[in-house]
Amino acid sequence: MADAKIAQKGPYVQAMEPGTYYFCTCGQSRTQPFCDGAHKGSGFAPKVVEIETQKTVAWCGCKQSKDGAFCDGTHNSL
Repeated sequence: MADAKIAQKGPYVQAMEPGTYYFCTCGQSRTQPFCDGAHKGSGFAPKVVEIETQKTVAWCGCKQSKDGAFCDGTHNSL
């Protein structure tokens, strides 16, 4: 499988409501940081994330985070 495309070198910081979200793992989605189906046929699949309480989230923009869908600062070394 090819590496994920770096969507941006920094997090997508967003206020989130409780719910189920589908995080883009391929970097190709036009609705970053969420999946729009652009991964089809690539071997990538969205990561399902459950947000249980209203909070601000730093979604990974570089798609290289060791913390899954959440930014861990890896973009600083790219």
